[in-house]
Amino acid sequence: MYLVYQPEGSDEPQRWPYQPTKLMSAERERLERLTGRNFSEFTQAVIKGNSLCRRALLFVFLKRAHPTTRFEDVDYAWDELRLEHSKAELMIIREQAAETVSADVRDAVLAQLDAEIADAHEEPEGKALPPIAG
Repeated sequence: MYLVYQPEGSDEPQRWPYQPTKLMSAERERLERLTGRNFSEFTQAVIKGNSLCRRALLFVFLKRAHPTTRFEDVDYAWDELRLEHSKAELMIIREQAAETVSADVRDAVLAQLDAEIADAHEEPEGKALPPIAG
C-alpha cells in the first residue's frame, strides 16, 4: 500500500510505501501521541479514512525528508492525499473477489480490478502484507 500526496499545482505525486510493520518505534510512538490511539487502532483508522490519522502519517513521512517539519504545518485538501493498493495487493483482492463476489456483479468487479492492476505500482520488495498491524 502507498500513501500518495499530490498538492494542487504539483506535477508529480509524492509516494511512500505504507507498511505499518516497517515504521520505526519512535515513529509509531509519535503517531500514538499525535492521534491518541494505540498503533493497532491507528492503522485501522488510516484505512477507514480518519483525517487526523492520515495527517499524522503524512507528517511522519514528510518529516523523514524534512526534519524541521512541524505537525502544525501539515495541512492538505482531502483530494490531495490518498491510499493506493500495490499491484500485488490488488491481485490478492482480485483472487478473493473471483471466489466471493456474487455472479451478477463479478464480471464488472473483476474488470474494475483488472484496470486498477494495470495502473498500480509494484511493491518495492517482498510479498504483499496486510495493511493492518495486528
